[in-house]
Amino acid sequence: MPLEDTGAEFARLLRDHHGIVATVAASYCRDPHDRADLAQEIAVQLWRAWPKYDRSRAFSTWMYRIALNVAISAVRSATLRHRHAVPLDETLHDLADPAPHDAQAEQQVRALHRFIHAQAPLDRALLLLYLDERSHRDIAEILGLSETNVATKISRLRQRIRHEL
Repeated sequence: MPLEDTGAEFARLLRDHHGIVATVAASYCRDPHDRADLAQEIAVQLWRAWPKYDRSRAFSTWMYRIALNVAISAVRSATLRHRHAVPLDETLHDLADPAPHDAQAEQQVRALHRFIHAQAPLDRALLLLYLDERSHRDIAEILGLSETNVATKISRLRQRIRHEL
């Protein structure tokens, strides 16, 4: 396939799945400038990895894997660590958006956001994928874990959520 065609296909897929990049970036960066920088870095890394994309696999799974790896690496780097990387700000109500007038539900969502913020980067990624209703198989593939490990980690995180919230 000519480079122009692959570039157009990549741009279309990136546009179609822009929510993944936005969600991951917003989950790891509170500051809008940091969030934009991270989203741009994710897009760059996606483009670099594009020639190796296996078209027999779901694009969204591949995209999540790269986006989360970039985000986790960014959080671990000293430059973003001092800027207070945090997950799930108010722009992510598409993951768990209560009715506009339901104060109790809004309070629960804020508590969930605080809980996710307190998690290690891998658990944060796991929760994002779980909240995005990805299958254990997809989560395992994206994060490079076994399905059993994913199921165990999700079970433990759900128990902690029930206990802490």
